[in-house]
This record gives sequence, C-alpha cells and structure tokens, in this order.
Amino acid sequence: MVADAGRELVDVVDDQDRVVAVVPRRRMRAERLRHRAVFVMVTSGEGRLLVHRRSDAKDLWPGWWDVAVGGVVASGEAYDEAARRELAEEVGIADPALVVTSLGGGTYTDDEVALIGRCYAAVWDGPLHFADGEVTEARLVTRTEYELLRREVPFLPDSLALLGHHIERFWAGERPGTSAG
Repeated sequence: MVADAGRELVDVVDDQDRVVAVVPRRRMRAERLRHRAVFVMVTSGEGRLLVHRRSDAKDLWPGWWDVAVGGVVASGEAYDEAARRELAEEVGIADPALVVTSLGGGTYTDDEVALIGRCYAAVWDGPLHFADGEVTEARLVTRTEYELLRREVPFLPDSLALLGHHIERFWAGERPGTSAG
C-alpha cells in the first residue's frame, strides 16, 4: 500500500474544512496543500501508550516514531471512517466492537504539511499486525519509557502537536470516554 499511496485521491480543504479541490496525494504532498487527517491514540488497559516506527518508504517523515495510528483521510471519506480504516491498515485492529472515542480536532501547519485533523482514542489489548507495511515496529510503553524514547528518536510533530495534551492527561490518569476523561 505504501508504494501506491501517491495515487490516492485526497480532498484539499480550506481553513473551514470545506473541500476546495480533489488531487492525488502526491500533488498534495508536493504543494503542501491543506488536507484532512486522523490521529488515533491507542492505549492498553494497563495504562501503556502504543508508539510505533513508520516505514522507511513513507512519503513524509520516513522511519520516524509516532504516538498516533492514523493518516490522510481519502477523498469523500468521513473522519470516523478513516480512523477505523487506519487502525485496521496500520496495526491490524479491525474489531467492529472497538470503542473509538472522539477527542476533538485542530489544525497543524509546518514547512512539510498543512492539515486539519481529528483526534481519537481507543483502548486495545489484543494482537497487532503490520500487514500493509506502513509500520515496522510498535511498543506499548510506560510514561518513563515514552519520555526516554522521545529523547532518543524523532517523533512526528503533527501527532505530538494535536495529541500531546491528551497524552499528558492520559499519563495523569484521565481516560477518554470515562467520567475522569
């Protein structure tokens, strides 16, 4: 799937999240066009955070680590649908009973990317599979392990910007979808 990603169609959106064009992903990347993306924070029931290393074949930030399962929303695809698709594609979580909680959204722009993102959380204690090749390894980490890894390797800035405060709340004991979160 990674090799054909440049041909996927993507909705280009304005700052109000209205579709203004549909272009191939390759063009969206080359021209840094604003698009939609999803970010799913996956945690375990034991209070660990899933982090993973992206494939070296990714079109943006290859080989970097990420705190979110997610990616670009396909043209015409709903955010919620994209979140579930990305969970299935990237880490093999395709359980229709899985509760995927919305955490809201935001925008992110830097020299590499411009996007409007929606954030989600899911608790998963089952197996992970990396069938599509977008993820090369994953770890469920404690807060200490996470902080050490953050000092050693680069993490995706968009995921950190949009999910950072949710991760801090998670480490503080708040759980999305519960009365404490």
